[in-house]
Amino acid sequence: MKMNEFNYMTFKSVSYAMKVEAALKKYNFNYKIIPVPRSISSSCGLCIRFYKEDMEKLITIIKNNNLQYENIYTNC
Repeated sequence: MKMNEFNYMTFKSVSYAMKVEAALKKYNFNYKIIPVPRSISSSCGLCIRFYKEDMEKLITIIKNNNLQYENIYTNC
């Protein structure tokens, strides 16, 4: 599996990541919570790694659940 198959969604805090994770579990969304890669940030924290082709679905889930994210990184 190549890293460039994934996008990464970051959050202002771990609590935001946990709220998004709880919503994603309800939708059987394919994701993984991981530490933020060094190529994105040197600060500690969590991000959601997801397949690039699932980005629209992920954003729809976040909007429909009134959740927030900080940024989406591609080609990391």
